[in-house]
Amino acid sequence: MKITIVGAGNVGATAAQIIVDKALANDVVLLDIVEGTPQGKALDIYQSSAVQYSDTKMHGTNTYELTGNSDIAVITAGLPRKPGMSRDDLLHINSEIVATATKEIVKYSPNSIIIVVSNPLDAMTYVSFVNSHFPRNRVMGMSGVLDTARFKAFICMELNVSIENINAIVLGGHGDSMVPLVRYTTVAGIPISDLLPKNRIDALIERTRNGGAEIVKHLKTGSAYYAPAASIVQMIDAIVNNRHKIMPCCVYLQGEFGHSDICLGVPVKIGASGMEEIVPIKLSDEEKTAFDKSADDVKSMLKIVS
Repeated sequence: MKITIVGAGNVGATAAQIIVDKALANDVVLLDIVEGTPQGKALDIYQSSAVQYSDTKMHGTNTYELTGNSDIAVITAGLPRKPGMSRDDLLHINSEIVATATKEIVKYSPNSIIIVVSNPLDAMTYVSFVNSHFPRNRVMGMSGVLDTARFKAFICMELNVSIENINAIVLGGHGDSMVPLVRYTTVAGIPISDLLPKNRIDALIERTRNGGAEIVKHLKTGSAYYAPAASIVQMIDAIVNNRHKIMPCCVYLQGEFGHSDICLGVPVKIGASGMEEIVPIKLSDEEKTAFDKSADDVKSMLKIVS
């Protein structure tokens, strides 16, 4: 297994570190346009493998030749989000970056599975999909995995229970209109609505929707990277180990959930071939309305990049 990560910033480098720690690949290639950065970080991570007893080899590069024949390619490259900047502000610059990265990945690794992380994530997943000309099972965006992790973390903090007790799912776009599904949220099998009043649940949903912005506000000069990196690796683990694991990811829709020609977060089963299937779940009228609004928000961005 060979994995390439495009973008050696905090998200990409942290994901590479976790991959090495878990020994999920024989080779990991860290690529960045800044000369010296991927080489230095790759060497540092590789030296850590001696402590972790991992035989994963790390490589740093500024060109795509070394990425050839990758099984999985992760695109984290792009302008980082800054205080006061919405995901939409990133649209124009990042679409060019993601399109270029995708074409290079296709050139050198035509059989790879692409995982998109760059923001605005839903639009960037669409950009990668249309520029790759891959079947839709091989291009996925890491959206709901992270949003669900944040929702679960906030529930854990609120109830002071083990994170293992919490099951949740967040659909829709990776932005302010994301759709945490309260009906499917349980704590040790108990519906969250039996444990918390509606106003507290609504507060947790709102905090989840602003989860990234809250971190940006604290950091002031940066954005989240530990949880995004862990979310990337959860998807990679499902592919590498053929887990047939259901998780919410951004994929290209062809009529599912009432939408077509759009990339949006829905429940998918992930295995060795990437997205094995989109899992159909029935949404209530209220949930469908929220999901449709989220889709409309993403479609408004796609009009700009299409």
